Amino acid sequence: MSVAEIAIDCRQPWLVARFAGPRRMLSWSPNRPGFAVADAVAWLEVTDADVVDLSDPAGYLRARLAAASLQRAVGLMTARDVRRHHLGHSTVDGIGATALTTAGLTNGERIGERCTDPALRAAAGTINTLVHVTVPLTRGAFLEAMSLAVQARTVAVAEAGIRRGGSIITGTGTDCLVVAAPPGPQPAVYAGLHTAIGEAVGAAVLSATRAAVAGWVADQTGNAP
Repeated sequence: MSVAEIAIDCRQPWLVARFAGPRRMLSWSPNRPGFAVADAVAWLEVTDADVVDLSDPAGYLRARLAAASLQRAVGLMTARDVRRHHLGHSTVDGIGATALTTAGLTNGERIGERCTDPALRAAAGTINTLVHVTVPLTRGAFLEAMSLAVQARTVAVAEAGIRRGGSIITGTGTDCLVVAAPPGPQPAVYAGLHTAIGEAVGAAVLSATRAAVAGWVADQTGNAP
């Protein structure tokens, strides 16, 4: 499947988002954290059995990526069924943003207070999000766009009203986010809430995360389609 410059290939245990050419990316991915240049982002679905021996998550992910010929990809890991991925897209003043998200909330947390209750499963469901914008960004604009993507993700999770340990969760302990943009001259300097980039990023991530969280809730209650 292709959407807004991203080709999506989902074959368990992998969900791979590929671009037609290299993209500048910013993330806290286990294998390629910080700024990187890559043409793919790859989710690896792990099981409880995998997690038992996962003393070095970054090393484990690098090895699995290499075995799948994805070593140059920015990698993510989740226990969420990668077939349950969701897309959001928004275009504002000709600038497009597309978000691809998987969400599992088995190890949900509330900001500012670590939960002492046990997670529902050994493997972390986590929220992993890729958001791609169609215009080049400066390093500062990358950081600003990431802050808005995190804000949108948090709003979507908090809206769901899911509780763990008595508190409404705002995310999970293992969330990861990737912002991607094409290289090019005259990159955008700003990506705040008042800009077209910021509006598009926020709307795309909000839409994808709302759908992903709703899907996870439906799976837990047996109401999934």
